[in-house]
This record gives sequence, C-alpha cells and structure tokens, in this order.
Amino acid sequence: MSKPAHRSAGPPRRVDTDERPFVLIWELTQACDLTCEHCRADAQPDRHPDELTTEEAKTLLDQTSEFGENQLVVFSGGDPLKRDDAVELVEYGTEVGLSVTMTPSGTASLSPDAVADLADAGLRRMAVSIDGANAARHDAFRGEQGSFEETVSAAQSATNEGLPLQVNTTVCRQTIADLPEIADLVADLGAVLWSVFFLVPVGRGTALDPISPDRAERVMEWLVEEADEWPFGLKTTEAPHYRRVSIQQTEATPKRQMGITAGDGFAFVSHVGEVYPSGFLPESAGNVRERSVVDIYRDSDLFQSLRDEDALRGKCGACPYRNVCGGSRSRAYATTGDPLESDPLCSFVPEGYDGPLPWDDADPGPETDPEHAVNST
Repeated sequence: MSKPAHRSAGPPRRVDTDERPFVLIWELTQACDLTCEHCRADAQPDRHPDELTTEEAKTLLDQTSEFGENQLVVFSGGDPLKRDDAVELVEYGTEVGLSVTMTPSGTASLSPDAVADLADAGLRRMAVSIDGANAARHDAFRGEQGSFEETVSAAQSATNEGLPLQVNTTVCRQTIADLPEIADLVADLGAVLWSVFFLVPVGRGTALDPISPDRAERVMEWLVEEADEWPFGLKTTEAPHYRRVSIQQTEATPKRQMGITAGDGFAFVSHVGEVYPSGFLPESAGNVRERSVVDIYRDSDLFQSLRDEDALRGKCGACPYRNVCGGSRSRAYATTGDPLESDPLCSFVPEGYDGPLPWDDADPGPETDPEHAVNST
C-alpha cells in the first residue's frame, strides 16, 4: 500500500455542535498491559467478550461518517492495538471519509512496524501519554517499568513516518511539578499538540489527589503565559475554564469560542457500544447496536440537555462565561452525580452570586502559592 499524504487531524473549523461533535472517541477495547494510576477505563489484561465485532465496528464507522465530511474519530482504549483488527479499522474509517487518529498505550505493542502500519492505513495523528519528566516518574504513574522508553521510541517512530504527534499529560498532585519539564520534552519530540488533562475522579483516578481550584487557576495562568512561546499547540481536556482564564489574562472581549464539553461537541462510544457524553461521564444515552450514534448524539435527552447552557445549575449557571466555558460536565457528574451542576475545579465566583459553592464541603488539602504553582511540590 502506498503511504498517504498526512495532514493535520481535526474537525472543520466551524461546527454546529447540535448536529455533529467536534470529536467522537471510540474505545475499541478496555484491554491493556498497563495499570495506569489514573485509568478511566480501569483497563484489564484481556479483551471483553462482548466488544463490538469487526463487522459491528465497521457499521459504527459507517454511521459516524453520516455526521459529515472529515468527522474526527479517535480510536482509544485500553490499548486499541490489543485488537488484531485495529489497523484494518483505521483503513476502513479512512476509506469512508473519517479523519482517524489513535491514542495507543506506551507498551511493546507500539513498535516501529506497528506505527508504520498505522501510518500506511491512513492514520492522521497519533497521541502518546507522558505523565512524568523522566522514566522513573512516568513509569511509576503508568505502573509499568519501561513505559517511558517505549513511549518516547513510539513518538520518534511517528515522526519518522511523517505522522503528526500529540502528547497527553494528566494534571494532578502527582504530576504537577513535572509540567515545565514535560513541556520541554513535548517540544523536543516535535509534537504538534500538547493536551493537558485535568484529572476527573473516575475509574482508578479516584485514588489520585486532584489539585485545588486555586492551584488549577494558577496552572492555567501559567499555560496562558507560556503557550505563545511553545512550538506546539496547546489544548486543555476537562478544563474548559481555561478559555475563561485566557480571556481574563489577555483582556480579550468575551464571545463565543469554539470549544467542546461532554455532550456538546464531544461523544464517546464504549467498547460494548454504549454512547456517553464523555468517557469521564459514563451515563449512557443509548447503544449503537440498537440505534445510530448520529441519532443518539442529536436527539437524546441527555445530550440535548448538555448542549443547553441555560440548563446549568449553581455558579456555572450564573457565570457570565458559561457560553465560552460551561465547566467540566464530567467532573460535575463525578463529584455530584448531576452533570448540570457546577464544576468544583473552577475557582471563579460570578459577581453577585450568593448561592452554594461546589467546594464548600470538599477538603482541598495542603496548598501553596508560589509564583507558578506548577513549580511547587
């Protein structure tokens, strides 16, 4: 097979999120050889017997193509390469007009040959996870000795294949001090995008220590200050209030920005076909074995409520930035059981708001206030 010309993965620049998501994540499998401390999926060594079959998977990809041209789909896991049809499905998705990317695990399965096969199949971007500035810290977080070395090797293989590289990093108390050095590593690897994920306490992530709202604010201020100097793009995951911080830091005029939150520009299909607003908001709106993912995204009550900024409650509902932020619906769900409640990671309190605050009953733990909180331990 001749190698396709790669172009940056991503959705069209203007998207009506009532009609289609910016990105659809499909969890091919929960099987994975790693035991990462933050794993949303609580991944297991073996594949689930009720995973979508190859035929069902191709039907899902056919349905997804009905969202429109170049719909962005991320193959995730677990480790998607634990499925022996992963490359076949990348090729099929590409053939039906999807923009297919993948987030494989940093294990021996991600060999140079595997990366080359994915590139040949039409993969648009590959994302790897780096959660420590060196092997000892990353491997401890990932629960597998050698993961750092294998991840860096895979990143270099992607570059060798001309495959755009994304690096994902989890922000929690165990990783926050490493962020500046990880940013340097992201640059050294030639990545095109750094995705900074602010921990949502689901799956194994409930055992990790989240940072406080004040510290999250300082991390975001640091990201805003540094982003223009980095040779790669930056996005935050499950931290839409980064857009509010950016507006305040740069004194820009608040106006609607193209961003995504769970259910609004974002959808997730589990390994057994359940459709969630996000993998971090595991409330099913239907199953692709019974109903098209397009219909579920557009018409289900759950997704429609998440796209209604006026349905938000608490201080998120009163916030003047709700149309550019909206808060993490996943974190609200994880901490309150209600996806429309306030995001407890955001420290901003709207002027005149005198209602309950989402951190009133929380224990924020010890806090520091250095010039940049990312540099504290």
